[in-house]
Amino acid sequence: QVLLVESGGGLVQAGGSLTLSCTASRGTFSTYAMGWFRQTPGKEREFVAAISWNRLTNYADSVKGRFTISRDNAKNTVSLQMNSLKHEDAAVYYCARQSVSGGFRPSTRVGSYDYWGQGTQVTVSS
Repeated sequence: QVLLVESGGGLVQAGGSLTLSCTASRGTFSTYAMGWFRQTPGKEREFVAAISWNRLTNYADSVKGRFTISRDNAKNTVSLQMNSLKHEDAAVYYCARQSVSGGFRPSTRVGSYDYWGQGTQVTVSS
């Protein structure tokens, strides 16, 4: 059973930056793609960014050029650097591990991920 724990959420002003981290334990990390998703009340969970085991990345169009995903396999950690934050970025952010190891460009689909963290809240103020 993989345990994913997110951290780094909080309150930030519009235009500011925040870095989220997710640490994995009790399972394999380095050979799996990892993703970040977000969700707001009443809406479906949506893809934000993902990184493959060999560091190929995918980004939602809404965050391209502002967010950067990275991973440190030695520390079993995946991070999401978020810059130029907008009000519409406010959400609960979740990290997840893709269900199948290896592969090429990481999936953008929620259904491709089987282990999820508990989420961390990001609030963007005016």
